[in-house]
Amino acid sequence: MKILYQGHGSLRLITDSNTVVYLDPCAGKGYDVPADLILVTHQHGDHNQIAMPARGLNCVVIQNSDALAGGTYRSFRIKDLVIEAVPAYNRNHDREECVGYLVSADGILCYFSGDTSKIKEMKDLAARKIDYAFFAADGIYNMDVNEAAECAVIVGSRHSTPIHIMPFHGDTGDLFSEEKAARFSPPGRLIMRPGDEIKAE
Repeated sequence: MKILYQGHGSLRLITDSNTVVYLDPCAGKGYDVPADLILVTHQHGDHNQIAMPARGLNCVVIQNSDALAGGTYRSFRIKDLVIEAVPAYNRNHDREECVGYLVSADGILCYFSGDTSKIKEMKDLAARKIDYAFFAADGIYNMDVNEAAECAVIVGSRHSTPIHIMPFHGDTGDLFSEEKAARFSPPGRLIMRPGDEIKAE
């Protein structure tokens, strides 16, 4: 699996079978690869620009209202992917309208926190043996990098990355802060800057 951090809360995954996933499309580049799946954590404009990615034949779009229905967090199987919705919420994000996602493929399990702060449900994730975790950490609409580091310790992922590290002001705004990233220091810290791509192992 390859993971591209496009910027803000936007990421692209490409599995070993070439299944293409976009999470919270909004920022950065790299939307030209046709999507098999688009995941949206909630309906704020900096997370739900589903028209940005190119779409492959039979592309599936899963929005928060699909993932959290009737109070139930749902799971999905799309090609070689398993997707599970999980809780995400804070004072700026209603728990009935927001989700995070666990995404599994190629023997790799990723956690995308969505817009959230430290919540009690995160302790349940420790038993899942997550490989890569991505935490929103702007400190204005979500927790800051210090609280995100606390969450990373609770979740216990092998690798933890702060994203959504600056408020989004369109393509003219800064998508990253070196100073904030430097303060994110849990075990397994993995700093990714907009445009960075890794091979998940």
